[in-house]
Amino acid sequence: MSHEKLTRMANQIAGFFATQPGGDQAELVAAHLKDFWGPEMRAELKAFAAEDDSALSPLVRDALPLI
Repeated sequence: MSHEKLTRMANQIAGFFATQPGGDQAELVAAHLKDFWGPEMRAELKAFAAEDDSALSPLVRDALPLI
């Protein structure tokens, strides 16, 4: 899957969880990615982020170490 598509999808997920109450939004994003993304997608996102995470929302960046 393309870097752009994974980034867009991850940012959309983070956008949803950013609106939820509480202080555990990063954990919720990580849980969603673990539950609904396959291992390959998670690995690709982490690899892309390791190269350049500037297009990822801060919430996605916070969630990455948790997946």
